[in-house]
Amino acid sequence: MVERLTWSRKAFIAFNYTFLTIVSLMCIIPLVHVLAISFSSSEAAAAGYVKLWPVDWTLSSYEYVAGQAAFLKSMLVTVQRVALGVTINMLITVLIAYPLSKETSVFRPRTFYAWIFVITILFNGGLIPTYMIVKYTGIMDTIWALVLPTAVPVFNVILMLNFFRNLPKELEEAAFIDGAGQWTTLWRVYIPLSMPSLATVTLFAIVGHWNAWFDGLIFMNTPDHYPLQSYLQTIIIRQDFSAMASADLDSLTQISDRTAKAAQIFLGALPILIVYPFLQRFFVSGIVLGSVKE
Repeated sequence: MVERLTWSRKAFIAFNYTFLTIVSLMCIIPLVHVLAISFSSSEAAAAGYVKLWPVDWTLSSYEYVAGQAAFLKSMLVTVQRVALGVTINMLITVLIAYPLSKETSVFRPRTFYAWIFVITILFNGGLIPTYMIVKYTGIMDTIWALVLPTAVPVFNVILMLNFFRNLPKELEEAAFIDGAGQWTTLWRVYIPLSMPSLATVTLFAIVGHWNAWFDGLIFMNTPDHYPLQSYLQTIIIRQDFSAMASADLDSLTQISDRTAKAAQIFLGALPILIVYPFLQRFFVSGIVLGSVKE
């Protein structure tokens, strides 16, 4: 049976597509503008000639960025942070969400622990107590200061436990009948069936760690230990070309404060732009399945 669209339904669809197109362009155009500036000469960028296409095409800004040891070090710190932080986040998320997804008859303290995690969403100790904890645990100026304070993503835990609760109980009962324990049931039954939700929370964890900048400024004592976004935040405020070698001074006609910043900003966003499309297909189903509870 073919559904006949009324004029109001057609108007809604047209408005919806128009609105979403405008929102998409508002997100894409600034990024395209930054990319165009990064490939343009300093004169064109300073004169305001660059819009959505490079003017006086040049790779000088990227060559300058590639030669910056501070940028490469900060990129390495962020890669280490993402690899370590996402692994810890996902492991803790699964290990907390699985028992909390059980009924009270199976896991009696479930309600108590659930409220503990809900309270952490509503209240926190604040910046100074967090700084003191990091300092007196001896992890200041180390990669652990960027990973351990955010090791338990409570929002992701809630998504995962609701997803686990929506899985058929018969699967778990069948595993128990076959002699499987809780660990085997989790890793052999629940995890393979939870790939959409796991991909969604993994994306949240990756983006969260990659884009975090404030904790790097607070917990890192030396700029050499800054993650990428903390480093970019500092160069957005101030860019110093005095450290360039004299042999590089001739390239200043092609490089400016603005083009160098644009190149570093785009390179900082590029890994997420590459990873996101591969996880996007899981995003909608993972969010819906993990946020709706029967």
